[in-house]
Parts: sequence; C-alpha cells; structure tokens
Amino acid sequence: MEAPLEDETPAGALAGIEVPDHGEELKASDEALTLMSSFEPAELQKCVFPDSLVTVSESGRDLGRFSVSVEFARRGQQTCMLLHAQSQGAIDDSPCGTTVTGEGGPYLTTDLEVLEEDYHEYVKLEGHSLDKRCHMVQRDGQLVINKVTTVGEEVTKESASYPMSVLSGLVTEGSNLLLMRLIALRKKVPEQMTFISFDQGLHIIHTTFSELGLKQLEVGDEMVEVFGLQRIVHSVEDSPTTWQCYFLPNG
Repeated sequence: MEAPLEDETPAGALAGIEVPDHGEELKASDEALTLMSSFEPAELQKCVFPDSLVTVSESGRDLGRFSVSVEFARRGQQTCMLLHAQSQGAIDDSPCGTTVTGEGGPYLTTDLEVLEEDYHEYVKLEGHSLDKRCHMVQRDGQLVINKVTTVGEEVTKESASYPMSVLSGLVTEGSNLLLMRLIALRKKVPEQMTFISFDQGLHIIHTTFSELGLKQLEVGDEMVEVFGLQRIVHSVEDSPTTWQCYFLPNG
C-alpha cells in the first residue's frame, strides 16, 4: 500500500483531482444522520449472525456464492462491530469476486462510523485481469484512504485524506451491508435517505436508499415474504449505479 498522506492534506486531496471548496462538499441529509444514530443495542444484536447465499440461474446452474458475518468486537478500548463479507462468481465464465474483510476489519462503531476497512475486488480475464484493493483507516481525525488498482501488469496507486468532520453519514462497502440489514429489520425506509460515499475516483458522492416494500419471492420450492431496498450510488464521472436487495424477516 502507498504511504498515507500527511495530516495537513486538505479535504479531498488526491493526485490529479481538484480539491473542492468547502462550500461545494456534499453532505448526508439530516434524516440519514438521525437514522444512523438511532439503532439500539438490541437491534445490532439481531444482526450478529453468519449468512450465506447461493446464486443460481433459471436453469438451476450455480452462478456464485455470497457470505457475510457480523459480530461484536473490541478495537483498542472501543466496542465496535466487526464484519466479514465475500462474494465469488463468474462473468462469462471469467472468475470474479469481492471481499470486505482482512486484518483491517471492517471495524464499525455502533453508529456505523467506519474505523478501518479493507476492500478487495477482482475479475480474472484471460490476459487482462483486474484487481482493486482499497484500505481506509481513521487516523488523527482524518480518514486516510489508499487504493491500488492493477490492470494486467499496470499498477496505479491513489491516496486521499478527508477530515472526519466532513464525513458524517458516510456509507462504505462494509457499513452498507450492516445498514441495509438494520433497515430491513425495521421494514421501513424513512424519507430523504441521502448518505455520502466514495466513487471509484475516491470523490465524495451521494448514495440514496428507498423502499421497495414487501413482496412474495420464490426461494427454492417455497414462497417467502421479503422486504425490498433500493440503493442508488451516484458518481462524478459515470452514470448512477442501482442495486435492489430483498431481505427475509430476520434480515
């Protein structure tokens, strides 16, 4: 990993990218901040369990696997949440996957604030593999981010540092999984759920959540009731990306 930037690095400092004025900084909505700080210990406890899924095609072909686990942990003297997630599959028979795990967490506070997180994404194409690794950690009031992207034999390193004061309502790859599980347990998405996140260029961008409601979904040979969430991640350079996720009653 590239050495972290010095503490005096201005908000949003990143090689080759213009630092935004403070007046231009994107912020999470008040409703989103209220939600993140509203989860009770009993709700967090309901999220402490391992889960695994198998993705299959309509013809029954095994397409991939996804697993996630959440547990209480301690980081120094602080009680926090420790999350591990991993997905494996294939795109046109080319192996791909993501991992949110490792020695760096993700460690999250009980308000879902990221303390440290490792994220790994890969696609193994013949003669043209892609590998992305990103590490973020709180240090001296800053969130320091180091990212390494490998395309074939070409390696690109990027670093950024943001004051934690401008990152209220930040949703990362790790905290997103826990946040969605907590929302699904309540079976309700409040209005104006606008958070902030990072895009591929490490810019601060908006990410929004909305409710898809309850529906009946066929799982195997059984019809079950599920609660749906939609997440839209915006980008400075690309079109928005949308995910739709459905959760069983236990999250």
